Amino acid sequence: MVDFYPLVGPILRRIDPETAHGLAITALKVGLVPSSHQRDYPILENEIWGRRFANPIGLAAGFDKNAEVADTMLGQGFGHVEIGSVTPRPQAGNPKPRLFRLTADRAIINRMGFNNDGADAVAARLSNRHRRQSGWLGVNLGKNKETEEALDDYRIGVEKLAPFADYVVVNVSSPNTPGLRALQGRDPLARLLSGVRGALDGLSIDPRPPLLLKVAPDLTDEDKRDIADVVIAEAIDGLIATNTTIERPQTLIDGRKSEAGGLSGAPLFEPSTRVLADFYTMTGGRLPLIGVGGVSDGAGTYRKIRAGASLVQLYSALVYQGPALVARIIKELAALLEKDGFPSVADAIGADHR
Repeated sequence: MVDFYPLVGPILRRIDPETAHGLAITALKVGLVPSSHQRDYPILENEIWGRRFANPIGLAAGFDKNAEVADTMLGQGFGHVEIGSVTPRPQAGNPKPRLFRLTADRAIINRMGFNNDGADAVAARLSNRHRRQSGWLGVNLGKNKETEEALDDYRIGVEKLAPFADYVVVNVSSPNTPGLRALQGRDPLARLLSGVRGALDGLSIDPRPPLLLKVAPDLTDEDKRDIADVVIAEAIDGLIATNTTIERPQTLIDGRKSEAGGLSGAPLFEPSTRVLADFYTMTGGRLPLIGVGGVSDGAGTYRKIRAGASLVQLYSALVYQGPALVARIIKELAALLEKDGFPSVADAIGADHR
């Protein structure tokens, strides 16, 4: 695949970030971005939740909030794509501007506020989708800002969108919806996950999509232990670690570093990987983890896997490197596994804990 992003990227980065993102979605929808024709690497194949993943690289939620280009992004080489976050009712999100590039730090700050078309519109798009065998689709669920009983919204999301999902994510870790992160506490989280699990089990879906929880990086050790205990007790199928951070590392140099919102990109790599490793230890490696945060190359992907990730997701790095990044990561990861003598990517999961 010819990589045009070194020419196009600098132009896009001169445009307001949210406008540039909209242009990228449009270009993908109308076929202006060619599909990847990378070779397959059997060493990267793995079976998780009874599903065969051609590679562990996935697109994190936030890029395709409204399920407009999921299959197109699978065509870029991702092994899975996660859409959303989707709320039951359409939501405008927070006032603009609400998306900021920290170019000097290879980072992003966003305070989008779950802007999306709502569950009915997304379900309509997904109902017209011809399921492809080139990758899997995750659906990330959120709650509307004004909803007082969060469980009601997550139940609605499950009922409307789980029939189209290969896995379902309960997102209680965005910093941009007031009170949302409080749902990560032991008691409210147990109640929420029990209710969502009940709603999912009540649907006539065969096979039932796995249920995952997405957590924040800004957790105390006690928070992490509570979450680990709850997900094991409630038989949750996996964890996604992590969402964006509200912390601002002292290493940030870009002038936009003081903007409110969640920080993603390169500065999130180390803290998110530590949280991932902690959850691998606290859950005894008993459930699949998806590692997210600051991934921008094969080496970073490999570190997430060795820390305990069965799958790895990225998003912010695409802003700076473009879609050809996916094929580069896949090639680099395969080479690193071979260099260290792992017969498959599955054998490398959690290797740093042995």
